[in-house]
Amino acid sequence: MTYKNAHAARVENGVVREVIVIPYLDDDDAKITAYCNKIGLPGTWVDTSYTGSRRGKYAGVGDKFNMTREGGEFVSPEIETVEQDTMIIDDKEQPVKRRRRK
Repeated sequence: MTYKNAHAARVENGVVREVIVIPYLDDDDAKITAYCNKIGLPGTWVDTSYTGSRRGKYAGVGDKFNMTREGGEFVSPEIETVEQDTMIIDDKEQPVKRRRRK
């Protein structure tokens, strides 16, 4: 199958900062970084598969990029639920639970 587009994730200090669509560059991180830098997007860019077939999952902003496996792996941060506000629902004050990354 011939691919025309691919996805690249910009990784800074081990954290995904953005994900973009680029031309397919043979899943080669060096080529991907060179291409992104050439079009004015500085930083380190790595391939991420939209189907999740490479590196464990499709990269999302805020995911960690761990080099624990060959070629690296994207890992979602842990989420915790906290109660921090209240709102009026049916004339009663109710706690509002929110989710945030640890």
